[in-house]
Amino acid sequence: MAYLVLARKYRPQTFDDVVEQSHVTRTLTNAIRHGRVAHAILFSGPRGTGKTTIARILAKSMNCQTGPTPTPCNACRSCKEITAGNAADVFEIDGASNNSVDQIRELRENVKYMPAYSAYKIYIIDEVHMLSTPAFNALLKTLEEPPPHIIFMFATTEAHKIPVTILSRCQRYDLRRIGFESLTGHMARLCDAEKIAIPDESLTLVAREAGGSMRDALSLLDQVMTCSDGPVTHEQVLNILGVVDRHVITDLADALLAGDVARILQAVATVYDRGQDLKKLYADILNHFRNLIVIKMGEATASLVDLPASEIQQLREQTHSYSVGVLNQVFNLLYREETLVRLTVHPRLAIEMVLIQICQIKPALPLDELIQNVESLRQAVIDGGGQIMSAKAVSGPRDDRPPESPAARQDVDPPNPTSAKSAALAIPTDETGRQAVWARIVETLGADLPALAANLKQSSLMTANESVFEIEVNGNEFNINRVKRRESIRAIGRVVQELFGHALEIVVYGKSSDPTAKQKKKDHEERLKKEALGHPMVSEVVELFQGKVVDVKVLSPAEKGQSD
Repeated sequence: MAYLVLARKYRPQTFDDVVEQSHVTRTLTNAIRHGRVAHAILFSGPRGTGKTTIARILAKSMNCQTGPTPTPCNACRSCKEITAGNAADVFEIDGASNNSVDQIRELRENVKYMPAYSAYKIYIIDEVHMLSTPAFNALLKTLEEPPPHIIFMFATTEAHKIPVTILSRCQRYDLRRIGFESLTGHMARLCDAEKIAIPDESLTLVAREAGGSMRDALSLLDQVMTCSDGPVTHEQVLNILGVVDRHVITDLADALLAGDVARILQAVATVYDRGQDLKKLYADILNHFRNLIVIKMGEATASLVDLPASEIQQLREQTHSYSVGVLNQVFNLLYREETLVRLTVHPRLAIEMVLIQICQIKPALPLDELIQNVESLRQAVIDGGGQIMSAKAVSGPRDDRPPESPAARQDVDPPNPTSAKSAALAIPTDETGRQAVWARIVETLGADLPALAANLKQSSLMTANESVFEIEVNGNEFNINRVKRRESIRAIGRVVQELFGHALEIVVYGKSSDPTAKQKKKDHEERLKKEALGHPMVSEVVELFQGKVVDVKVLSPAEKGQSD
């Protein structure tokens, strides 16, 4: 007799034998017991979770000599033939290769005939979603009102591809992925039955690779059982399955969090030399950091990590020294480059590049601290910009020139309440008002400082508000520098204080014919912008929010005053 693989040899023969699908088997058991089995049933779910197996058990339950019964005897003619797959009244059809409308028409013609010797004629159509649209349409009427001796059972991994008209005529059962512990426990029992010793960590590895599929797990277990004549070692299991050991993943994650590039490159080289799949290694690293984040959230979320308790404890210890923000930053960077690694033809180079890049990025600060630092940076930029750009000489309208000394911007004398007029002027808000106020300021200065007044006659008041007066001076460099002198700014400040009743900041701009002034001003602003872009806090914000700097603005003194 040919060798039977574990998936066939130990295929469940009763509902009680089915692993971890009790929500389906219990409902079907009750339906059989109360005579309420539907004439069309759809089993959907991931591969290898028991869809066809449950359909066969249900067929045996309905056609058993002692049935319909929830517990088929597996000894009568019908049960034996269904188990062997050659029952005359149970038809297993592959939907992928029998998907034409002609084949469904033939099936529709045959359903009118009575079963040969069983109670029901049962059609089990696997991968039913592969039927063509005309085939589904040809099945509609028969599926809705079949003869009383007909039962249809459908199995599919992609229920969303089945037309709604078919789904509405079926009683649907959704099967779940089989849990990690259930897979491991079932394989351990089969190893005992086969009298083969396999380490528990190897069974854990097989269960993880199976991805919730019992058939996949038993297929891998079959392969593992043949790798040695005696007891199977974990090293043999790793080699035969081509899987990266969990210890390698854990050590690589430690090196990544510590920024140890040498250890990272050595770990990648070790996996590469063993001929293991580097793209699978990257996927394992990504999943490892996902597990670290979930475990870091607390005990309530630990159940969402599909690993044995011993490995969960190791992950919990690994997260002690790192915040959720740091772990999430690494996970985000890994996930962002996943497409690059998956599609590249040079996975080793791509993985090394990504991991080294992550090591070079500083850990992200907590969001509250980052917001506070950003606000501090904003205030520092505003304050610094106001002091640097307060007095400027320019070659064109409103163009600025780099400051020559702090003396270009001076505070006026402290206000003297006795010198304020009882009826202070209002701050002008329009161009006409500014011209009138400026003419009065120049006239007042002319009484005591005629030379300064002569220079100011060719000047104009550009900005006026409750905190600052901005004056643009026309003329050559001599005239501009004369107005910028400390004594001149103090004199203008005294007159402004007398007219408006309180001290205002006086800012002097120059409108110069110097052809190099504009370039000097531009170079100065570029230097300020580069300093702002190179600030560590700006880099932190850009990295955290995955954004980019669109523009950098150097605030004028007036804008600085409004921000304050």
